[in-house]
Amino acid sequence: MNKISDECKKLLLEESIDTASQIEYDVNGKVHTFTFEHIIDTYMQASDESQLVFLSALKKALTVEDIGVNKFFEGMGQLLLMSHLSDKFE
Repeated sequence: MNKISDECKKLLLEESIDTASQIEYDVNGKVHTFTFEHIIDTYMQASDESQLVFLSALKKALTVEDIGVNKFFEGMGQLLLMSHLSDKFE
């Protein structure tokens, strides 16, 4: 893994947030589940600049307490899911 990924995971652990925490999405009766770790790892495949934006946004979400982190990962997971589903239709 890269340093930014490690830093993201370290930040979560420092806040006692398990990287195995899951977000579930129901799309037409089919449930898609992503762990926080999977979301982080997927975004770490993006450009260096995008990785830094992800890290900065995560840091900001952590300042809003637990609900901020959950909303952050819910939103990031939704983006991954939309990308995944759009790839299937191409």
